[in-house]
Amino acid sequence: MEAAVHTCRLRRVYAYRRRDTVVALDDLSLTVDRNEIHGLLGPNGAGKTTLIKILSTVLLPSGGTARVLGHDVVAETRDVRSLVGLVLGGDRGLYDRLTARRNLLFWGALYKLDARTTRARAGALLERVGLGERADDPVEGYSRGMRQRLHLARGLLHEPRVLFLDEPTSGLDPAAAAAFRRLVLDLRAEGRTFLLATHDMDEATALCDRVTLIDRGRMLLSGEPARAGRFLGDRECVDYTDPDPALADAAAALPGVVDVERRDGAPGAWRVHTADRDGTRRVLAWLLDRDVLTARRGEPTLEEVYLRAVGDRGMTV
Repeated sequence: MEAAVHTCRLRRVYAYRRRDTVVALDDLSLTVDRNEIHGLLGPNGAGKTTLIKILSTVLLPSGGTARVLGHDVVAETRDVRSLVGLVLGGDRGLYDRLTARRNLLFWGALYKLDARTTRARAGALLERVGLGERADDPVEGYSRGMRQRLHLARGLLHEPRVLFLDEPTSGLDPAAAAAFRRLVLDLRAEGRTFLLATHDMDEATALCDRVTLIDRGRMLLSGEPARAGRFLGDRECVDYTDPDPALADAAAALPGVVDVERRDGAPGAWRVHTADRDGTRRVLAWLLDRDVLTARRGEPTLEEVYLRAVGDRGMTV
């Protein structure tokens, strides 16, 4: 059975008149299984949005192939468009002077749905995303979070089997973001597949079956988020709590310790990164000798793997 998404050495090059060409995707090969929530991670400019646009037939690739449910995105464009939903967010794709309901009716006409079907689906979707009471208000009065919900409703209008989401919870408050994630899980239970581009590592860990990290158009790693630490080889970590920063400085000098960092949250919380299991044992024994009785061994988190794989670039794109 064909995968939901499959790319083989996919390439996209942007050419500018006054500057050199920019390679947005560089021989990217990726597979997303059916009925999977697949996270797409990477810094700004990594190629995430370019990939989603190619898969949804908005952009043409410069080389390689891409298939959605067995259909080539270039040779079988019409078939692909009937199977996918694109949720880019922001102000794109919405008409401010129209109500949410009329926005969906307009998009239903573009999808060539009959008026009765569009009205029924629009009403049901607006209720499902929590906009039922504001369905007949102009979109210009919507908050960013409400616009994000309307984007999702628009993406679901023609009942696609594969959805591409680009930063879908951007602008949502924590309660709305949690509700959005529950909705994604419900939709997956109905047989849909998701490719989710996000910068939220917690969201990717909680929601995604697998994640792929790309940078400069190339894949750096792909696998289950809970096991992302394995991509750093044998590295492990030890969490402990002690208010004395001198203890952290001394731990950093131990053989097998890569570094020590202060953790967000509880005061005096530290994380020691070790090169291997022997280093972890050494740190645990050392902490016990110094009467630190609470420590936890684990693997690096997805966020730590991301930072070490991509590097500290600050605000650089």
